[in-house]
Amino acid sequence: MKVGYIGAGAMGAPMIAQLAKAYPGDTLVFDVSPEVSARVAGDTGASACDTIANIAEASDVLFSCVPDNASSLQVYLGDGGVASAIRPGSITIDCSTVGPDVTQQVHAALKAKGASHLDAAMLGSVKQATEGTISFVVGGEAEAFERAQPVLARCGQLIRHCGSSGAGNHMKLIHQTLVAGHAVAVAEALGLCLETGADVETFFDIVTQGTGFAHSRYFENRVPRMRDGEFSALFMLKFLLKDVRLARDMVRDSETNYPSLSAIVKTFEDSVDMGCADDDFSAVMKLVEARIGRVVAK
Repeated sequence: MKVGYIGAGAMGAPMIAQLAKAYPGDTLVFDVSPEVSARVAGDTGASACDTIANIAEASDVLFSCVPDNASSLQVYLGDGGVASAIRPGSITIDCSTVGPDVTQQVHAALKAKGASHLDAAMLGSVKQATEGTISFVVGGEAEAFERAQPVLARCGQLIRHCGSSGAGNHMKLIHQTLVAGHAVAVAEALGLCLETGADVETFFDIVTQGTGFAHSRYFENRVPRMRDGEFSALFMLKFLLKDVRLARDMVRDSETNYPSLSAIVKTFEDSVDMGCADDDFSAVMKLVEARIGRVVAK
């Protein structure tokens, strides 16, 4: 079985390494940058392909991980894209965080070619990709999911079928609203500590060791980084903004029916406007700091 992967970026490269271990000599890679394709192929033992059509034609299972809706549509439905060369019976697995409408458009086009398309949005970041412990939330036909599950298991642990095409996208985007909302809530809680004189270290201990409901993995991991003034990206703020915008756009009347979500989007937009786009998404703290004239770093 040949396994291909389109998009050898921060998440794609370590996933390709996992697949190359599992399928030695049968793992293929394509990236829009030939240099990146060659480097990742050299690092992992995968074989580099020179076009999307070539990797699509050669792969029995084909992954993709690209930045946004436009990129996904171009990869799959553009000139020389996956749909132009995919073989009947093949399975494509898009791990990109895209809108469900995009997934359903791709799904329909590939179904017409006799191929199956799964949306397999990922929960986790580079650390989990490197460890092979990503969580996958998957949409698409159950039969295709069952066939793809052993391959997904080479890269992840929690692998959950969520329903028909686009269901994985829905689940991921709703998940991301909680992530973004929590980041904003933590930043504002720390801002309240700074403004009122409540000791931040004591607050951290109470949240992480107490029996209340404010504790979270995000709080425990990110607050110490913020206290050190460390906002280098583990997951870029601009990407989480993209996700919450996609979540907002899934429904009508979002400003009326989901005012908190609209406020979260605005907070992230303001953070981008002040230059935090490429920082970690915890850099929403910088926006709160700018508003109150105080900093959380020790």
